[in-house]
Amino acid sequence: MYESEIYFKTSRSSGSGGQNVNKVSTKVELNFDVSKSKLLTEEQKQIFFSKLNSRINSKGILKVISQETRSQFENKEIALKKFRELIAFAFHKPKKRVKTKASKSSKEKRLSSKKKHSEQKKNRSKDWF
Repeated sequence: MYESEIYFKTSRSSGSGGQNVNKVSTKVELNFDVSKSKLLTEEQKQIFFSKLNSRINSKGILKVISQETRSQFENKEIALKKFRELIAFAFHKPKKRVKTKASKSSKEKRLSSKKKHSEQKKNRSKDWF
């Protein structure tokens, strides 16, 4: 769906890999230009900017970086998976909370436990002299 507007950039990864780190570009950076996207409506762009503003730079580009494995292909797949999760997070609408009323029995139970606790404290403070 968004693959036409995604572009990848590779570079040398840090971390484990020995000599492989010094000669193979396995780090993958997925870039998606939110501000210039033709697939998103203006309303969707606003949702993107409001929910993912810490991940979007000043030019309006969303960056997802993956350097978890020693394989460029696997890192590309991981970056795409992270990108899909970010999209799902941005467009997820939480359910409205339905307010409920406390039942009569729960109110009575609460009041009776308060009364019982009060009686216990009252009994402790008797004058023993």
